[in-house]
Amino acid sequence: MSKWTTSPREALRAGKGFDLAAFDPSSRPGWDHSRAAGEARLAKNGVRLGELQERLFADGRTGGTRSVLLVLQGMDTAGKGGIVRHVIGLVDPQGVQLKSFGVPTETERAQHYLQRIRDGLPTPGHIGVFDRSHYEDVLVVRVNELVPREVWEPRYDEINAFEKEVVDGGTTIVKVALMVSPAEQKARLRERLERPDKYWKYNPGDLDVRTQWPLYQEAYQAVLDRTSTEHAPWYVVPADSKWYARMAIGRLLREALEDLDLGWPPADFDVEAELARLDAQPT
Repeated sequence: MSKWTTSPREALRAGKGFDLAAFDPSSRPGWDHSRAAGEARLAKNGVRLGELQERLFADGRTGGTRSVLLVLQGMDTAGKGGIVRHVIGLVDPQGVQLKSFGVPTETERAQHYLQRIRDGLPTPGHIGVFDRSHYEDVLVVRVNELVPREVWEPRYDEINAFEKEVVDGGTTIVKVALMVSPAEQKARLRERLERPDKYWKYNPGDLDVRTQWPLYQEAYQAVLDRTSTEHAPWYVVPADSKWYARMAIGRLLREALEDLDLGWPPADFDVEAELARLDAQPT
C-alpha cells in the first residue's frame, strides 16, 4: 500500500509566512503516487475512520464531552460537497452533524454573526461539518463590502477567541481551505453548463464571483495570516485533483480522531450476570 511521504498535517498546514499567491492548486504535497493508489489509500483510511467515529459516538453516549468539527471553506466548485459525500460518507451518518451556512436569514442578521455558528456546533460524540462557516463574515462580507471595514476588521480576533473557547470546551477543530485554480474552476463550471444532470449545481452568480478572484485571494490570505492558530490551524488543500483533496482531508480527520485516544466505554453493568441471564433464556 502506497504511503504519504510527508503527513498532510505537516505538508498542508498554513504556517507563518504562507503565501497563497505562490501556492499551486494542482500540486499534491506529501503524495508521490498515482490516483489509483490515492483512491485505495482513502478506502483503507475509511475503515479506520469508521472505527474511530464509532468510538467517539459511543463516548458521547456514555457521558463524554469530546467532538470534532471539520470546517470547509473554498471558492465555488472547490469540492466541499464532494468531501462531504466521499469522506464524511465513509462513517456512520448518525454520528455526523452537517451544517451549511449560506446567506443569513432575517433573524440571523439581527443576531451577532457568531450566534448561528454557536447554534450549529457539534454535540458531544459527533463529527460536525461546516460547509462554509463563520469565515464568510471575513470573506464574502469583506469582498462585497457588506459592512464597513471597522466592523469586519475586529472579527479576526473575535473568531480566534471564539475558536479557543470551542476547543477548550472539548471540540477539536480541523479547518480546511480548499484551493482550486481559475482554470480548473472554469472547466468545472463549463461541465455544469454542458451536462443536464448538473444544471442544478450551476448558479449564474458564480461567474460574477469569478471577476472578484483577486479580491478573494487577498481575503483568504488575510484569513490564513490572522486565524491559523495553534489551537485551530488552517490546512490549505490543493483542490484541482478531487481525489487528492479527499484523500488528504480523510487523513487529517483521521489524525484528529486518533488524537482523542478514545477507548471503548466500559460496561456499567455486570457482564457475567447478564451472560448468565441470557443463557438461562430459551433459544
